[in-house]
Amino acid sequence: MNDSTAVLPTLKSPPSEMESGVRDASRLEGSVVRVTELTETDRAGMYGLLEMYFARTTRQQFDGDLAEKEWAILLRDSESGGVQGFSTLMRFSVEIENQPVVAFFSGDTIIAREYWGETTLPRLWGRHVFRLADEIHDARVYWFLICSGYKTYRFLPVFFREFYPHCERPMPAAIRQLLDTLGRLKFKNEYDAGRGVVRFAHATPLHEGVADITEQRLRDPHVAFFARANPGHARGDELACLCEITRGNLTPAGRRMVGEPSHGSSDHAATVSE
Repeated sequence: MNDSTAVLPTLKSPPSEMESGVRDASRLEGSVVRVTELTETDRAGMYGLLEMYFARTTRQQFDGDLAEKEWAILLRDSESGGVQGFSTLMRFSVEIENQPVVAFFSGDTIIAREYWGETTLPRLWGRHVFRLADEIHDARVYWFLICSGYKTYRFLPVFFREFYPHCERPMPAAIRQLLDTLGRLKFKNEYDAGRGVVRFAHATPLHEGVADITEQRLRDPHVAFFARANPGHARGDELACLCEITRGNLTPAGRRMVGEPSHGSSDHAATVSE
């Protein structure tokens, strides 16, 4: 599971030309970098973007959160080179009922509004995480994430077939045990196992207007479920979520995300931008 010598991916091209080196028509260029290799300019750009969309955040808190992460996925404007989005990532190793588990945890994630709907971030995240997962042969691999906004939660039904919590099926006991174990390990007393929600002592909610849940959006059953499962989302409560990282668990959009053919299935309307 050591990828210390691996070349971290970049993404500058459309899905059909992911290895060609052609500039991405989406206006964004993405790369995965180790957190230890981020420059101060990178860090300042990331924090500036975070501060623009999240309330009550501080540079000290941002730096502390970033220090524990292993990787940052950076999205830059193809013309200016400025940071226009990012996500951070770390991994845990735990054992549940004598079964080893590796969990990839997604931390702060944000994309500038003018780039919403572009696919560079999920495609680069998918290539990176699935490459790492493919190297793990002695454990089951999961994505562990927390969501204070419905846009982040919507990544799950767009790209994965089975994930929890889910609007149409109860959470299996084994998944609940794993989710609670990871929640307590990462967040200690701030994790409410009864609700599956993280309530930070110093929450940083999204600014009003960033991911408001309107009556129209509530027509989406996944958004409506998110609102019920995390009624404190507007004040910064985070819904803890889990899905297994396997290629068999990918939707057609998920297969395209990791660069595989979608076998002719059509879900071109899938989006997490709205």
